[in-house]
Amino acid sequence: MLPVVFDLTRCDVILIGEGAAAEKRLRLLDEAGATRLKVFGAAPGDALARLAGARLHRRLPSRNDLVSARLVFLSDRAAAYAAEIPGWARDAGALVHIEDDPANSDLHMSAVVRRGDLTIAVSTAGASPGLAVRLKRYLAELFGPEWQTRTQELRRERRTWQSAGAEPDTLVRRTDEWIATQNWLPQTGAFKPPRRDSQRH
Repeated sequence: MLPVVFDLTRCDVILIGEGAAAEKRLRLLDEAGATRLKVFGAAPGDALARLAGARLHRRLPSRNDLVSARLVFLSDRAAAYAAEIPGWARDAGALVHIEDDPANSDLHMSAVVRRGDLTIAVSTAGASPGLAVRLKRYLAELFGPEWQTRTQELRRERRTWQSAGAEPDTLVRRTDEWIATQNWLPQTGAFKPPRRDSQRH
């Protein structure tokens, strides 16, 4: 498995489904900043309709609807459309996620803790979603709401250091020193830049 972070402001995303599972997935996509999102559902409930707003299409998608999609989420693996639409999406070049069906999905969804720009994701590659959720709760206690402000603070400092001409190794060292000075994390040792010769092997 290769953990990656998608910038959902730069790709078309489609969510297909109805009911509580679709509502949950829509909330997660909104939290992740999916600004180019369309929601399709033949018989959406009132709650999903309120959440989706103008993004809702009260029908199933056609092949043409999937042409520009890069991520497609299906909230009901037992629905009749789950047998056909994933193939259409993959033909269009999209990655497909089917709720509770890792064997037929192209990606697994991590359990995520969000603190502003700070995102901490936990995945067990489908081995134990319950463990991922438990670890998420644990990390949410360790990294409280104050980390949203801390991340913004470091962003400002980093920009100042960059403007002064700091090199990548220096940026990492100063970040490490800043975190230590602020006593944000337990000390695990000072930053040591990688050896240049080791990068050749």
